[in-house]
This record gives sequence, C-alpha cells and structure tokens, in this order.
Amino acid sequence: MAPADGLRPSLCVELVWSPAKGDVRQAEFMVPAGTTIEQALRACPEFAEQLPRLAQLRIGVWGRVQGLDAVLRARDRIEVYRPLTVDPKEARRQRYKARGERIVSKHRPLAGKTSR
Repeated sequence: MAPADGLRPSLCVELVWSPAKGDVRQAEFMVPAGTTIEQALRACPEFAEQLPRLAQLRIGVWGRVQGLDAVLRARDRIEVYRPLTVDPKEARRQRYKARGERIVSKHRPLAGKTSR
C-alpha cells in the first residue's frame, strides 16, 4: 500500500567500494523504493568521482554480481568490484616465495615428526 501523502517509502542502502589498494570506503544513504543500482550510485555524492568509470566496474549486491538495472531492496549492500591487478595464482606463488615453506610446514599436524 502506498502512503497517504503519495510519497514512495524510502530504503536504506549501503555502498562499499575501494578506489585504490588498501583504501575502502563506505556510505549509507536513503533512496526511494524502486530505485535501481545505477540510480543509487548516481545519488551517492561520495561515489561521484567513480561515475565516469561506471561502465568498466563490476557491481554486486551482497557478493552476487548484478546488473545496473537491478532494483534495490531495504538494507541492500551495493559492492563495487575493481578489476584484479594480478592473477590470483601468481599472487599465491609470490606470497609463498616471500614467506617460504616455513609457514606451511608450521601449520601441518605432526610436521617434522618421524613415524616409528
């Protein structure tokens, strides 16, 4: 049912994005019911600097990729995903090289113990 004054009810949504590595930003704001993701992104002043790149970014709601035309619900968390800067497999290899095998063997049960 619509309110008596003719206004659409408002929804509270949260927007989370990371413009650069190690920099995570968050904004919570109200939008009218029936608002799409694209409309919500354009309504958030803190996100204005990212709008020119909007077509290049992947957008999701609660960890699931959505299109810009998806309609929001109350308490939705809009997440903006940056492109990967390094292949995940390569990142694991680099971390392993940097930390070495010592960490892997430390966490294995019975590491370094011989059986009889």
